[in-house]
Amino acid sequence: MLLSPVAYVGVSIAVGLSFGILLQKARFCFVSAFRDFVAFKDTRVLKGLLVGIAVMTVFWSVQATFGYFRGFWTPAWGLGSLFGGFVFGLGMTLAGGCASGTLYRAGQGYLQFWLVLLFMFVGYVLFAFAFPVAETYYFQTLNPFEGQTLYLSLPFSPAVIGVGAVALGTLAYAFVKGRSQLPDDPSGGTGVGTDTRAQAAIGASRTLSAVSLGLRGIADGTVEYGRALASDDRPVTVRLRDSWDARTAGVAMALVASLWFYVHGHWAITGSEARWAGYLLAGAGFDVASVDYWGSILFRDGNISLTIDMVMIASLIVGSFVAAYASGDFRIRKPKLNRVPNYAIGGLLMGVGSRLAAGCNIANLFSGIALLSVHSFIAGAGIILGVYVMTHYMYREVGCAI
Repeated sequence: MLLSPVAYVGVSIAVGLSFGILLQKARFCFVSAFRDFVAFKDTRVLKGLLVGIAVMTVFWSVQATFGYFRGFWTPAWGLGSLFGGFVFGLGMTLAGGCASGTLYRAGQGYLQFWLVLLFMFVGYVLFAFAFPVAETYYFQTLNPFEGQTLYLSLPFSPAVIGVGAVALGTLAYAFVKGRSQLPDDPSGGTGVGTDTRAQAAIGASRTLSAVSLGLRGIADGTVEYGRALASDDRPVTVRLRDSWDARTAGVAMALVASLWFYVHGHWAITGSEARWAGYLLAGAGFDVASVDYWGSILFRDGNISLTIDMVMIASLIVGSFVAAYASGDFRIRKPKLNRVPNYAIGGLLMGVGSRLAAGCNIANLFSGIALLSVHSFIAGAGIILGVYVMTHYMYREVGCAI
């Protein structure tokens, strides 16, 4: 898509503002999505995340089929993908906010998340100077496999693959959801008194029952959600001012991300922040172009200048501020002193972990999954594992639901 430079900047600002508004209005944070599910089995944000990924997968796969996209997300992969994601997952849980959650809360007036952002930038700088060593002893060793996406690996059109992936994911979610509603297996799962064929028949029957129950629950929840939207008789100004359903935000972010996919590429955050770190250091007089990670990787032509993704990220914070201020949610909130180490260490782990994982929660768990990137499936699993481990550590005195 050919646009004038001014139009590109305009689109990046509009996309960033939209993301910031949607994240803030729905309190949409990946830490909340996974931590709250592990700790309390709360699925408010998790549902919005899953819906958003499903919608974006369908839209992006159709766009890719017709050529309306800027490229797939295919970093090299291996154990390094898992480890980097794990480090990032630990950090974002300790800090209390993911990459996107940190930005929208910073715009909402939380000083602690500006502190998190500061230490993420420290992590980016440390990684940039350590990159030559990491390239040889980490990436080449632990990520030896060439980047892949299922869209290019399977002999079908991207649209067919994307819709099929969403269908399989829906069935898997339905099975997990429905299995918890099934009555206990009369045999206790041992199959005592039945032959192998009968056990298999019972297992297949229970699986089908679980999927059926789960699909029914998904359908009922969707109908209930639609009715709630249709029957909401509050004035529009009130509805805009109040918090929004995470599913609404998930769908809306998927649609905005589809525009971004059309004009720029996959949605990511920490790569743009790492560019900001180099750009700010260059503005302070440092010879950033001589550092390989900035001069050759992030700014490939060695020209340390503003890029449209950097503008988009800055606009996201502004969008969050606008949404919070208009809703009366903006105010300066000071961090608790005993939590400062969490923000500092968590931010540092997020900065370094996002570089080791070649992306954050947005690049891997949102964009990367929708792009069916092999690296992102592995890095996403690492992020979820990191959240699980750190949640259990932080809630060790009271315990977790999962």
